[in-house]
Amino acid sequence: MFFTDILEFFCIPFSVFISFLVILSAVNKSVGVRRAYVKLLLKIFEFGRLSIESAATERQTKDGETCNVSVGTKANDINRPCSKQTGTSIPTTNGNTLISRDSVLLPTTNESSATDRDDSSKDEEIRFNLEKCFDYIKAGVESIIEDEVTSRFEAEELRSWNLLTRTNRRYEFISWKITLIWMAGFAVRYFILMPLRVFVCFVGVVWLTLCTAIVGYIKDGEHKRRMVDQVLGHCFSVLSSAISAVIYYHNVENRPTNGICVANHTSPIDVLVLMCDKTYSLIGQRHGGFLGLLQRALARASPHIWFERGEAKDRHAVAERLKQHVSNPNNPPILIFPEGTCINNTSVMQFKKGSFEVGGVIYPVAIKYDPRFGDAFWNSSKYSMMQYLYMMMTSWAIVCDVWYLPPMYRQEGESAIDFANRVKSVIAKQGGLVDLVWDGQLKRMKPKKEWKEMQQVEFTKRLKGD
Repeated sequence: MFFTDILEFFCIPFSVFISFLVILSAVNKSVGVRRAYVKLLLKIFEFGRLSIESAATERQTKDGETCNVSVGTKANDINRPCSKQTGTSIPTTNGNTLISRDSVLLPTTNESSATDRDDSSKDEEIRFNLEKCFDYIKAGVESIIEDEVTSRFEAEELRSWNLLTRTNRRYEFISWKITLIWMAGFAVRYFILMPLRVFVCFVGVVWLTLCTAIVGYIKDGEHKRRMVDQVLGHCFSVLSSAISAVIYYHNVENRPTNGICVANHTSPIDVLVLMCDKTYSLIGQRHGGFLGLLQRALARASPHIWFERGEAKDRHAVAERLKQHVSNPNNPPILIFPEGTCINNTSVMQFKKGSFEVGGVIYPVAIKYDPRFGDAFWNSSKYSMMQYLYMMMTSWAIVCDVWYLPPMYRQEGESAIDFANRVKSVIAKQGGLVDLVWDGQLKRMKPKKEWKEMQQVEFTKRLKGD
């Protein structure tokens, strides 16, 4: 009887809270609790920053270390941890790189390596100029010191500590005040926020499944599309509460209406972030488990393009289905992440040209997460989907900015690769991200043999002084 009373005591407030949450999502209203929560966190982070700087100054006085400590006005303005060597600091992976590279050494020709080898064999006289290769030696040493590719597949390093153990610099015991704040934050995140978020996520997934199943029986037409927009917007709004998402949308007049929408890719929740504001069709490989459940639910309500593993490698089939979807004006815009993999919120990597060969309008969207509240990057080679969701639900919050950029069209005589690079540079500039030429698939595989041969040919030309 006692346990029954306790269960009722906790279930009634939970049910009232969930009902209130669903009603707010249905009418697309917010009471501002999450934004007030984020502002409170900023004040706590600022207090922690000042305490850490004060402790570092005291330690500097005692040990005689030289340390760059300056009290800024923002929580992310704190300087990096001190070093016993004058003027040194720990390198970061958030775009403030240790080495400033003027350019990336790429082959200057598109000719095949076999042709170049034939041409070189015909030369009667070869003059070696070793000094011409100094830039290659410099690039090699720079890559040894700091690899700008693999660092994009690791968690972004913070400029200031956000009281999370996964970004711990052993600051939680620097003073008794910080220790108390850290312990209180741990209790709030793991014993209050996490159970509540898991419950909200469960309710949101069940609600999404039921709503999409009901909408799926409505006859196709304008009425169904309006209904799908309302239902999915309201369901994803509930799901966003499971990670305490605070999203700021900019330039909403450029919001996609049809065609193809392309965005940089940091996390699977990129879809959730964008779907809270606009309904999209999705394209991708069929999955099992939790993602597969969501895919099947979404497919009941709106048109999406899901491929089996073998079909996804058939570029012609993918392009044909993409063209068919875009050619139908009644279909919602299709959301594509041309990078093909998650990058750590610091840069944008090579865009695949497939989505830029279809033709028509391209709507670029830039997404930038605020790492102070939680790391949204999914390192799929290190964490499973469930581990990633666990990390999201034990973070403080997920705060991000979304910029809708003006629509872009392929210019006359412009190749699909050049068009993709032009769109990528616009997204990188707006989001404050580093624009890289490297393929994101280097996260999982070695460079292609063709690229190695092209670099060898380029090195040979420089060595000969061509």
